[in-house]
Amino acid sequence: MSGPARTIAEKRADFRALHAAGCFVLPNPWDAGSARYLQGLGFKALATTSSGFAWSRGHADNSLPREAILAHLRVIVEATDLPVNGDFESGFGADPAAVGESVGLAVDTGVAGLSVEDSTGDDAAPLLPVEVAVERMRAARRAIDERGGDTLLVGRAENFVAGVPDLDDAIARLQAYAQAGADCLYAPGIQTREQIAAVVAAVAPKPVNVLIGANSAFTLDDLAALGVRRVSVGGALARTAWGGFMHAAQRLAEGHFDGFEGAASGATLNAFFRSQM
Repeated sequence: MSGPARTIAEKRADFRALHAAGCFVLPNPWDAGSARYLQGLGFKALATTSSGFAWSRGHADNSLPREAILAHLRVIVEATDLPVNGDFESGFGADPAAVGESVGLAVDTGVAGLSVEDSTGDDAAPLLPVEVAVERMRAARRAIDERGGDTLLVGRAENFVAGVPDLDDAIARLQAYAQAGADCLYAPGIQTREQIAAVVAAVAPKPVNVLIGANSAFTLDDLAALGVRRVSVGGALARTAWGGFMHAAQRLAEGHFDGFEGAASGATLNAFFRSQM
């Protein structure tokens, strides 16, 4: 990477400024190489993806231990001069105190922001009771504030990806998380203009993140017009890479060598990464 490295404080200040106005794309790399490539394309900030990273380690999403996630956050932070938002899953704690401890460790990796979810992974009760989720958010806020308060906290209502697609409940949760100290709000899985506009209006003036994880008719200008502040893609880039790999590997398994269409050339990749050193 050319030029002097930006400090953690500078990255965090840049990240907060991005949330003050406009609408930006927050793409999700899964390793150092993909992070550096995205920086080279001119993106202003990045976000980790728990799913993309888990697949790269041969695991399902939400199954890696805290230590592995913390190490991954450090890798991505150190790979780029861009601010990094950490996908910190549900906070890695059985109670608010443990969540606060884990969030403190995440802040120490140098991330400019991090998100805490309210899902449980239990199909019988997929969401935490809102009062429990609020206490966990407050613990995350305290942990950030104890370390200077410049790391941005994202509160996530997982209704639409956890099988409880209740917009009113998701909005009530996001409002409660905002009151508990979340700086940015996020309801992954909402898709319609009406849903997005309702969430933006309900938590205003705090910024809203929208997930676009598949081909969408929305443009960035469309989402900006709805009041969205930032747009992330979750595991979509990792899934796209896996799709190409799986197709080529399947053709190899069938005895064919025609599965490499669309592959980047080694010369192109080597030239790019030399330019980033």
